[in-house]
Amino acid sequence: MAKHSTAVFVFMKRWFLLLLVMLSVTTAIAFIIRSASDFSCDRHLAVQLEKRFNTAPTPQIGATSNPLSFMKSKRVLLVSHELSLSGGPLLLMELAFLLRGVGAEASWITMQKPPGIDEVSYNLEHKMLDRGVQVFSAKGQEAIDTAVKADLVVLNTAVAGKWLDAVLKENVPRVLPKVLWWIHEMRGHYFKLEYVKHVPLVAGAMIDSHVTAEYWKNRTQERLKIKMPKTYVVHLGNSKELMEVAEDSVANRVLREHVRESLGVRNEDILFAVINSVSRGKGQDLFLHAFYESLQMIQEKKLQVPSIHAVIVGSDMTKQTKFETELRDFVLQKKIQNRVHFVNKTLTVVPYLAAIDVLVQNSQARGECFGRITIEAMAFQLPVLGTAAGGTTEIVVNGSTGLLHPAGKEGVTPLAINIVKLATHVERRLTMGKRGYKRVKEMFLEPHMAHRIAVVLKEVLQKAKQHKKA
Repeated sequence: MAKHSTAVFVFMKRWFLLLLVMLSVTTAIAFIIRSASDFSCDRHLAVQLEKRFNTAPTPQIGATSNPLSFMKSKRVLLVSHELSLSGGPLLLMELAFLLRGVGAEASWITMQKPPGIDEVSYNLEHKMLDRGVQVFSAKGQEAIDTAVKADLVVLNTAVAGKWLDAVLKENVPRVLPKVLWWIHEMRGHYFKLEYVKHVPLVAGAMIDSHVTAEYWKNRTQERLKIKMPKTYVVHLGNSKELMEVAEDSVANRVLREHVRESLGVRNEDILFAVINSVSRGKGQDLFLHAFYESLQMIQEKKLQVPSIHAVIVGSDMTKQTKFETELRDFVLQKKIQNRVHFVNKTLTVVPYLAAIDVLVQNSQARGECFGRITIEAMAFQLPVLGTAAGGTTEIVVNGSTGLLHPAGKEGVTPLAINIVKLATHVERRLTMGKRGYKRVKEMFLEPHMAHRIAVVLKEVLQKAKQHKKA
């Protein structure tokens, strides 16, 4: 009987893991290397910026009709600079599926494809084809005809602007009035006329955070002497699939046990994790310095706390970049290899969200444009330790759903102090996590995002219609 029970448990455990792996693909996190120059902000600034840009009100989610239903039978062309597991393409795919869900005709173009057969782009293309999204070459007459006939053209990222002149050529003026430019970038080198010279003439720009929208407004005026079009800020939202997993206590417990067992940590240990591509812009080096400093604080003050661990999800074991080598050398030098765990980059971030206790969003300089991993972590009732920069300031309520610290080296000690605070105050950690979950339910769900996007699309379609009549 005991053997039978054990076998059933093992089977159920594997079944849960397989199910969750499948579900987590829909919420894949992109690991993009994004370095940038200094630009910090706080929550007060974020509130002030809301007044400058068009922000759709956060709707109350209930038994209402789909806010995008007006897009039925509309022809939409989606142009992406690449097809990869990075944030931009995945967000555009999500929009394509939302549009297909209401009966819109969605077509997809990828500007840059890797040479030969690329497994990732192949699988993503077939995922779109399975959902009824047409996929075709970025060049040639078919691309031109589709753009000219479309009711709406969505350019994804600043780089996608190069496609206009390269392919549409003399048809550019006919297409610009129905273009919605969805911008995610924060790096300065994207501010080139070859990318964005047409941006003043499009129907509108859609950006993921107020801080990023303000940055684009100022930078285009100061550096390029051009003006941004009407700009809409649309915060992102968690998918239904991710929320279902996050709210499944049994699944969470199974995943937590499995991941912790694989890392060699105990259930009572406290795990602080960065889930991002390993790059200097994501701040893993400064996080490890802060983590080591927090260990020193705990030892010096003789604090009685469970063992704390740092988890770096987003490594690339095959490439071992110079930066990652620096990280591993630091760990060895400080003799904390039993406290630091490197995990290869993966689509299946959900198991790690279920297994950790605190998310550290340590992106540097201007921070994240939005940082979707932050709202995903909050869905799992995790407090967030984040840099006071970028979109993080519009997600994390400092002192309520998490704690913010400065970007750069000056943020190392404050982050170390915050690590100790959450390690030593269990109730505070849990309360912050619950508040974060409540904030997600109120503001950052897929239906919220769909409502916000619907407001934008209605205005853009109306502008395109008026221009056509003129």
